[in-house]
Amino acid sequence: MGVNNEGIHPPTPMDRLPLALKMNPGLDGLYAETLSRSKYLPYFSDIISTIALLGAPLPTSGIAELLGIHTYEVVNVLVNLQAIIRIPGTDDIPVTLCHTSLRDFLTTQDRSGDFFAHPFHHVRLFIRCIEYELKLLRQDSGLIIGSREHRMPAAAYYALRYSSIHLDRGKGFFKLTESDSAIHLGREALALQPGTPELIRFLANAIRHRATQTGSLTDLDEAISLAREALKLQPSPHPDRSASPNSLGNALSDRHRRTGTMADIEEAISMYREALELHPSPHPDRSLSLNSNLASALLSRHRRTGIMADVEEAISLLRGALELQPPSHPHRSDSLRNLGNALLERHRCTGAKVDLEEAISLQREAIELRPPPQPDHPDSLGCLGCALLERNQGTGSMADLEEAISLFCKALELRPSPHPGRSFPLRNLVISLQAMYEETRKVSHLQEAIAHCEELLEFHYTVGHQYRAEWLLTPPKMQNVNPTFPSQQKSGICSASHTRADTWRL
Repeated sequence: MGVNNEGIHPPTPMDRLPLALKMNPGLDGLYAETLSRSKYLPYFSDIISTIALLGAPLPTSGIAELLGIHTYEVVNVLVNLQAIIRIPGTDDIPVTLCHTSLRDFLTTQDRSGDFFAHPFHHVRLFIRCIEYELKLLRQDSGLIIGSREHRMPAAAYYALRYSSIHLDRGKGFFKLTESDSAIHLGREALALQPGTPELIRFLANAIRHRATQTGSLTDLDEAISLAREALKLQPSPHPDRSASPNSLGNALSDRHRRTGTMADIEEAISMYREALELHPSPHPDRSLSLNSNLASALLSRHRRTGIMADVEEAISLLRGALELQPPSHPHRSDSLRNLGNALLERHRCTGAKVDLEEAISLQREAIELRPPPQPDHPDSLGCLGCALLERNQGTGSMADLEEAISLFCKALELRPSPHPGRSFPLRNLVISLQAMYEETRKVSHLQEAIAHCEELLEFHYTVGHQYRAEWLLTPPKMQNVNPTFPSQQKSGICSASHTRADTWRL
C-alpha cells in the first residue's frame, strides 16, 4: 500500500465505510457493486446467504464445514468483498459484516434483487446442521456432543446452539419431505449417541415442526415426551438447561391450540417463566423469550379464562421486548405483531379506543418490516385485518372493512391449499364477508362466505378437531366464526355486528 507525501497511509475501503455510512445512509448501490465482484464464483449465493442468515458469526472454516465445501472456496468469494465484509487473517476467527445495514440489504428482496438471502435458505441450514453432527458422530461415535470439556469444531457447536433458529425462521418454507428427512437424520444421530440432551431436543423440535405442517397429535405427543426427557437430563442448575423449558413449552402450547387442554397451557406458562429466569437481562435470548413464548401463552390462557392480569402482563412483557429490539432486530416484527394482538385483546375487554389505534399502527409497522417472501408476512396481513375489522364493527367504516377483506384475501393467496395456516384468513374472511353482506345485501358476498366455510370444514376441521362440533352443529352460513371462544357460539343466524375476528395466533 502506498503512502502520501506526508507519509500517511491512505484509508482502506473498510476505513472509509463508517464515514460513508454517515454521509449516505443509502448504500444499496455500493453493496450491489461490491457483491457483483464475486457473484459468478462457485457457491457465491450459498455463502452470502449463509453469512446473512446465521444466528451467530462463523469463521471461514466453519462456514465451509456447514455448507460441505472447502474453506478456500469461501475465501475466494469473500476476498473481493473486503470493503463490506471483514475477513480475518486466520480460519478460526469469525467473519463479520462491516455494518449491520448489509444484513438489512441482503434480507430485503426489493433492495437486493439477485443478491437476496431468501428465507428458504434457513431450511438448508437446518438440514445441514444435523447432517454435519451426524457426519461427526459417524466418524467418531465417542465424540461427546455438547460437552463443554470437549473442544468441538466451530460448526458443530453452532449446529447444536443455533439449529432451532433456522427451524423457526424457515417456518413456512419446509416441504414435508424435508421435515421427514430432518427427523430421520435426527433419529440416526440419537441412535449413535443415545441420551444426549441436545440431540433429543433437536429431534423434539423437528417432530414438533412437522406436526405444525400435518396437524398430527401423535407427532405433538412424541415431541412433548422427548422435550420432557431432555429437561430431565439437564436438571437445575445445569448450565445448558435454558433451551429445554422453551422446547417443552412450545410443544405444550401447540397441543393446547389443537385440543384446548388447560393443563397444557398452564404447564407451558410455567416452562416459559423458568426460561425467562434462565435468561436474565442483558442475555441475548431474553427478548425472544419475552416476545413469542410467555406473552403468547398468557394471551392463550386469557382467551380461555378471561383473566385480565394475563393480558396486562403480556403487554408489559412485549413492551419490554421491543425495548431490547432496535429496528434492525430480526424479531422486532414479531414483537410488534404480538403487542398489537395483545392491545387488541385488551381493547375487546375494556373498549379503550387508544389500544385499538395503537394496535393498528403497530401491525402496519410489522408489515413494513417483514415484506414478502418472509414466511410470516401472511400473519402480519391477517393481524392488521383483524384490527381493522374490529374498528369497523365499532365505527361502521367501510374503508376499514374493504381493507380487511383485501388483507385476508392476500394472506390466502400467499398460503394456498393445503397450507395449515389457511384456516385463520379463511375464518376471518368469512366474518368480513358477512359484515359486507349486512351492509350491501349483495348475495355474492354471502355466497363467497359460505364457500369459504365449506372449505374450512373440508380442509382444516378434521374429525377429532376441538372445534369441529361447533361448526357441524350450526350450518356454515349461520355461524359465529370465533373458535377462540367456542362456548359463546350459538345456533341461529349470526349478525356480523356480533361476530369478532379471530386474533391471529402465531
